[in-house]
Amino acid sequence: MIYICLHGHFYQPPRENPWTGEIELQDSAKPFHDWNERIYIECYKPNSEAEIIDDHGTVVDRVNNYEILNFNIGPTLLAWIRNKHPETYNKIIEADKTSISSHNGHGNAIAMCYSHMIMPLANLNDKITQVKWGLADFKNHFGRDSEGIWLPETAVNDETVEVLINEGVKYIILDTSQALKTRKIGEDKWTDVSNNTINPKRPYRRFSKIDKDKFIDIFFYDGPVSKSVAFDDVLTSSQNLLSKIFQAADKTVKAEQLIGIATDGETFGHHKRFAERTLAYFMKALVPQNNIKIVNFGEYLSLHQPEYEVTINLGPYGEGTSWSCSHGVRRWKDNCGDGGGGGWNQKWRKPLRESLDWLRNNLIIIFESMGKEYFKDVWKARNEYIYLLLDNSNDNIHTFMTANAQKQLSEAEIKTSLTLLEMQKYAMLMYTSDGWFFSEISGIETVKILEYASRAMELAKELANISFEEEFLKRLSQAKSNLAEYKNGKGVYEKLVKTAHYSD
Repeated sequence: MIYICLHGHFYQPPRENPWTGEIELQDSAKPFHDWNERIYIECYKPNSEAEIIDDHGTVVDRVNNYEILNFNIGPTLLAWIRNKHPETYNKIIEADKTSISSHNGHGNAIAMCYSHMIMPLANLNDKITQVKWGLADFKNHFGRDSEGIWLPETAVNDETVEVLINEGVKYIILDTSQALKTRKIGEDKWTDVSNNTINPKRPYRRFSKIDKDKFIDIFFYDGPVSKSVAFDDVLTSSQNLLSKIFQAADKTVKAEQLIGIATDGETFGHHKRFAERTLAYFMKALVPQNNIKIVNFGEYLSLHQPEYEVTINLGPYGEGTSWSCSHGVRRWKDNCGDGGGGGWNQKWRKPLRESLDWLRNNLIIIFESMGKEYFKDVWKARNEYIYLLLDNSNDNIHTFMTANAQKQLSEAEIKTSLTLLEMQKYAMLMYTSDGWFFSEISGIETVKILEYASRAMELAKELANISFEEEFLKRLSQAKSNLAEYKNGKGVYEKLVKTAHYSD
C-alpha cells in the first residue's frame, strides 16, 4: 500500500493599507483590482469546485480539492476570503469538517505562523507570538485545535522547534535538506543525512533539547516529486502525476510507505492553469484504481508513530534553513543571490533587515516601559491580543482587560493600552517575508512592509511623543535601489510609502 499526502501552502502576504484597512489598486494584477482578487479567481475559488471534464468537454463532476489536500491557508488571506468571498470560505471550512470524518478524526487543515515571518530570524517573543496567534486564528476559523503548523518558507532552527514543542504542536513539514542526522529511537549510533539522503517515506521524532520527555514529529516531503509538481510539466496530466508517484515509491520495501508532497497551493490554478482539474481527477479517479490511499499527515501519524528520531540542519552560521534559499535563511537578510535577475543585486536586503531590527528594538522599549503601567505581563497581553483582532466587541475587550490589566483602567487608559498592542502588531507585520523575497526594494511587497513600519512609528509618536522616522530613514538610505529614480530605501519610503496615507 502506498499512502499519499499532498500538502498545499495557500498564502498571500497581507496587502491592506494600514491607514485605511483596504487593499489599493495594484496595476500589476490587471485586469483584476489586486493580487488577492486575481489569485482568488485563478486558484482559491477553482479549488473549491474543481471541474472534472470528459472527452467531449462536458463537466461531469465538481470536486472540492480542500477535501483531499492537506493544506494551510495564511491567516490574513483566510480572513480576506471570509470577508470578500464568504461562499468559498464556507466551502473551505466545510471541506475540513468532511475530511475529519474521512480520516479517522484528523482534519486536512493545519495552522500557519501568523504573518509569514521568517522564524529563525525573529526574536524569541516574536516566535512565541507568531505561533500562538497562528494557532488561535486557526481555531477561530475551523473550530478545533490544529495538529500541525506550517512554518513560513519551512524556515526553522532549534529555538523555533522548542517554541513549537512548548506550544503543543504535534508536527511540522520540512524539506529533506533540512535534516542533519537520524537514528532509531533508543539506539546510540547516528546516521548523517545532511547530504539530502534522509528517507522521506516515514515520520521522524525530534526530541526537545530542554525537556527530553517532550518532542515534535517531522514529515520531510519528497523533494523530487514536489519540485516536479511545482516547476515541471507533471500537472499537465493526471497520468504524469501518477507515474511520478510510482517512480518515487521504493519497490524494495514490502511495508506501507508514505509519499509526501508539499508545494505552494497557488500552483493549482495560478502558477499552472487548470492544474486544480488535474489534481481533482488524479485524486478522485486514478488514486482509487491504483492501490493508493489518500491520507493527511495527522491521520498518517496516528497510524504510524515514528520509529526514528532526527536532528535538524542548523544551516550556514547556525542561522537556520528553509525550502527556498540554498544559503539557509540569508535570502531574508543578505545579498545571497537567490531571487536575483536582470543584473540587479539585493544588497539592499541587509540594511533593510538591520533598519527594521533597530526600529523593532526601540518599539520594544516603549511597549515594555509604557505597557507595565497597564498590563500585568506585557508579553502575555500581546500573545492574547489575537482574540481582540478576531473579535473587538466591547464584551471581548472587557474580557481581555479583566484577564490582563493590572488595575481598573479608564476609557483613555484602555485606548492607550490597545494602541500599544496595535503598534506591536505592525512591528510584526513589517517582517512579512515577501519584503525580501524578490529582486528590488521598490517592489510592492517591500513597500507594504515599509508601510507597516511607518504605521508602527506613527503609533509610537502618538503614544510616547518620540519620532523614529528621521533615524530610520538615515539607516534605510544604506539600502541601495537598483532603480535610479529611487536611489535607496529612503527614496522608496518618501515616494511610495508616504503616499499610502492618502490612498483609498
